[in-house]
Amino acid sequence: MEDLYYVYFITNKYHTVIYTGFTDDIYERRMQHYEKVNPGFSRKYNCYKLVYFEEFDNAEEALEREKQLKRYKRQWKEDLINSMNPTWRDLIEDFENIG
Repeated sequence: MEDLYYVYFITNKYHTVIYTGFTDDIYERRMQHYEKVNPGFSRKYNCYKLVYFEEFDNAEEALEREKQLKRYKRQWKEDLINSMNPTWRDLIEDFENIG
C-alpha cells in the first residue's frame, strides 16, 4: 500500500476560524485536534472539525500545497471547502473505517 499525505482544513463548531495542516494520517491527526493533544492554534480556537482535505502521493508536494493554502485569503479557503463540502460536515466520518 502506498503512503498518502494530506493537506486539510479544520474549523471550530461555529466556523469562525480555519486551520490548515499537513499529515500522513488524517484520521489520527484529526483525533489529536479533537482531543487537544498539542498546544497551539487549533487547541486555542477549539478547531477539530475536518471540513476539507486533499490527498497526495508525495510528501514534498503536500507540504508545498500546505504552504500555498496558508497564503490563501479566508474567502478562497471557504470557496474550496464549499466546492467539496457545502454543508461543512465533519469529514472524519469518511475515514473512520480506515483509521
